[in-house]
Amino acid sequence: MIQAYGLTSDSRKALPPAVDDVSFEAHAGRVTVLLGAPGAGKTTVLRLLLGLQQGRGLACFRGRPLHRVAHPSREVGVLLGDVPGHPARTVRGHLRMLCAAAGVAVRRADEVLEVVGLVGLRDERLGGLSRGMDRRLGLACALLADPHTLVLDEPADGLSGRESRWLHGMLRAHAEQGGTVLTTTADPKEAARVADRVLALEQGRLVADQEAADFARTRLRPRVAVRSPHAVRLAAQLTREARAAQRSVEVVQEDGNRLSVYGSSCADVGETAFRHGILVHQLADETGDMGPRAEPRAVMGKAVENEAVENGAPGDRAPRNTAVADVTAKIAPEDAGEASTESDPATARSLSAESPPAVAPPEHPAPTGPALTGPAPMRPNPTGPDLADRPVGADDPRPESDAEPTAAPPSPRLPAARAPGDLPALPPPLSVRSAPTPLRPLRYEIRRATGISTGFLTGAAVLLVSAVTALVLGGAGHTAQARLLAAWPVQLPLPPAALGAGLLGALAFGDEFRHPALAADRGTVPRRLGVLTAKLLVAAVTAVALAFLTVGCDAEALYLVYGQELARVPADWMSLGASWLGLVVGCAWAGVLAAGVFRSTTAGLAAVLAVPVVVVPVVQKAVESASVRTAAGLSMRLRETLLVQWPFGGERYVDAAARVLGQPVGGAMALSLAALLCAYLLTTLRGRVR
Repeated sequence: MIQAYGLTSDSRKALPPAVDDVSFEAHAGRVTVLLGAPGAGKTTVLRLLLGLQQGRGLACFRGRPLHRVAHPSREVGVLLGDVPGHPARTVRGHLRMLCAAAGVAVRRADEVLEVVGLVGLRDERLGGLSRGMDRRLGLACALLADPHTLVLDEPADGLSGRESRWLHGMLRAHAEQGGTVLTTTADPKEAARVADRVLALEQGRLVADQEAADFARTRLRPRVAVRSPHAVRLAAQLTREARAAQRSVEVVQEDGNRLSVYGSSCADVGETAFRHGILVHQLADETGDMGPRAEPRAVMGKAVENEAVENGAPGDRAPRNTAVADVTAKIAPEDAGEASTESDPATARSLSAESPPAVAPPEHPAPTGPALTGPAPMRPNPTGPDLADRPVGADDPRPESDAEPTAAPPSPRLPAARAPGDLPALPPPLSVRSAPTPLRPLRYEIRRATGISTGFLTGAAVLLVSAVTALVLGGAGHTAQARLLAAWPVQLPLPPAALGAGLLGALAFGDEFRHPALAADRGTVPRRLGVLTAKLLVAAVTAVALAFLTVGCDAEALYLVYGQELARVPADWMSLGASWLGLVVGCAWAGVLAAGVFRSTTAGLAAVLAVPVVVVPVVQKAVESASVRTAAGLSMRLRETLLVQWPFGGERYVDAAARVLGQPVGGAMALSLAALLCAYLLTTLRGRVR
């Protein structure tokens, strides 16, 4: 259950807030739809619910705010916009990475792929998925951790009729298993077909909170769409006959030769045109929206598109007529165009004002209470093994004899009145959830780093540039042996290996902000210390491997070209090796922390370059100034203070670390890492306080 109290977004300058004092409840076992035109504030409401946007108010999921939930991904499955993820990552790899983050077994990825029908595309890259496949993958990501609540922002936007019906069936199946579903849409007809409860938003305010049946009866207004070259003459005849029969019929002339007739039926309009010899090109039942501020009227419960007559164009959009302010014809072209080809049989029926009371079809037992006049029940396509992998857009294999009769009135949509086989299959529930362990973020980070080829290509480029640079320095001569093996010219602030390690470290957090795979957890990138520790550990291991491979490749290249003389190992290789590893690992950590603080890969790499270019000269000038005591003997004083008799010769390693810190570059790197770590912790604590 979702409870929202006084959700209000922060306003900027003199502009009003996008969402102002929105309160509602979304109950378990029901589908709740936020309905509103583009810009009404639907997405802002969801972001305020999830804590992804700053504002005021309180949102509780089963009685607890989301920031107090230990594992948010197991409580709420989220889909906001496109699926967040690196476009070069495969579908299966993306889901397995999220499995590691959520702490579930990797076989869960294959289970949800089978349910959403993406088994055949599991090796497809995220950047190559179509709109429909992206929606299916988004639903798979939302269902991955078996959450109780689904929060989806316009999940059917841009989908065909068949894909939309499948998606709505999945949401209905989740709700009927006791889950909570909150979704948004801009189409009133879609809201009436899918929802149990409809919340209408207008300009950031909640203007209506209705049951689906009441919404369909009071907010959806049926009409007859007529297209004729003699539209003016037909409108006059319809008005004249309505006055003579004392019937309430409203005729609105739209642009061109189109009429919208309210309060009549296709049969009456067709008979009038036939009697007066008026040519008709289109005659069809349609449903429009009266608008959020319209007064309720006694109209039909549901009347959706029927077959058009002859060569009409039922998909044309009817603009608002200034003469009749309370009528807004909002018929999407795809809805009217699919009425005769893809429309579900349960929704392709036309009712008149004199229709008898609703009677449930034989396969849907009638409820014990009075019949409701509301939207017809949606019958999602069953998704078995034969339909899950079938491409979207293929013909429906169900025979026409299985369709419900079009003349039958609708039955109320109640969970108990639906056959179990009508709903798609959901992934099996997670009976045993793995306990949280420190290895969860580590497994996630390993899958994130190895799931794309960026790290491998960067490492290969670093080794190649280092070998070429070492050969050039060896041929030129006058280069110290340590700098020669590290391929570090005096003119460059950092060697290629350090720059590569800093770039890989910056990508560790930079990719999270560009392609936030963990957006469903908490914020764009969760600022948890477990995630930071995993990234620092993986970055350190990568940097150490890159440092060893660089020295090895450079030594081998120098040996092959110049012989043994230039490839020899220096005598003080231990202290030089410690300094080398400290430099490369420090650059990698600086990239990770700077990218996490400034939310950018470029900022992370810039912080790495700023250490030798900016920080080292500042530290040297501060040390050499008269007001600061000289640090020339820092390493010696550290040795005298700290180097007691360590077991197993540990004082040698402490001595090497003291020598590294005593160098200008090492001291500047340690100072930079300390400052970045403090900044990261400060932003983490500030986010938790909010």
